[in-house]
Amino acid sequence: MPIAVDTLGHLLALKVTPASEQERAQVAELAAAVQESTEKQVAVAFVDQGYTGETASEAAAKEGIRLQGVKHTEAKKGFVLLPRRWVVERTFAWLGRFRRLARDYERLAETWAGWHWVAAVILLLQRLATLSESA
Repeated sequence: MPIAVDTLGHLLALKVTPASEQERAQVAELAAAVQESTEKQVAVAFVDQGYTGETASEAAAKEGIRLQGVKHTEAKKGFVLLPRRWVVERTFAWLGRFRRLARDYERLAETWAGWHWVAAVILLLQRLATLSESA
């Protein structure tokens, strides 16, 4: 399931796909959804190696987004923190804490996507409550 998040890890767009589909084939729809939700303010998207290639870059460019790949280092020993790539992984971890999202129980893709949006809203409300308590 390809998702797009902002630099803080807030969910901007997601696309539920079968496991048999390539992630880079979803770039056009995902980029359009990101630009719609941000009112065309996104210029650069940090992506992993699954989104490399001309077709993905061209699809994103049609929406005004330049894809910048985050690659693994050549000589890797132990854990290596990759810049900007951890933001999406952190969001997946946040969403994974919700029991309903821990397993693939839903039959419809729309239902699965809807539960992700509900979880994202709950996370935003929790963060807002924490910020208002500290102010």
